[in-house]
Amino acid sequence: MIFEEEIKKSVFITQIAHTPSIESAKAFIDGVKKEHSNARHNCWGFVAGRPENSMMWGFSDDGEPSGTAGKPILAQLSGSGIGELAAVVTRYYGGIRLGTGGLVKAYGGGVQQALKLIQTIEKKITTQLRLELDYAFVATAQSELSKFSAVEVESYYSDTVTLIVEVEVNKVDALTQSIINKSGAKTMVSPVEHN
Repeated sequence: MIFEEEIKKSVFITQIAHTPSIESAKAFIDGVKKEHSNARHNCWGFVAGRPENSMMWGFSDDGEPSGTAGKPILAQLSGSGIGELAAVVTRYYGGIRLGTGGLVKAYGGGVQQALKLIQTIEKKITTQLRLELDYAFVATAQSELSKFSAVEVESYYSDTVTLIVEVEVNKVDALTQSIINKSGAKTMVSPVEHN
């Protein structure tokens, strides 16, 4: 996504990309720097993981006064509630100084405008659980699974029934407790180990 504006003869070009890792964020930033290698500044910020995970954040003022570019870019990204994003704001200097406040507004504002243009997709983090139960509890278990938007991935029928289900990580505890309670503690629930 690209947003471009001119402020007091300086041209600011904001580019935002989906970057699910720090490596992909750095690769995107390097690509923009190469594309605009003749620009005065290529300031950037990224939120490579979930928006609240500050261990996956990074930013640079790229020669602008400290705190006037990278931090406002990062503040817009982290405040958006959207993760896995990187933004580079390229500045072609027009000869007029903007001052500290003007720079903060220009860099943060460009990212804010670009964020309005992107389409987001909600990413749900899921895990798989193994349910071991008697035939008598299958209907009850399936009813509980639907309440928690859990999806049956596989099922095995022998002396007992084994269901492999996929559920959002934040619903695992509630689903587990509910199924154990409804079956009178006769259902075994365990995480599926992936090799």
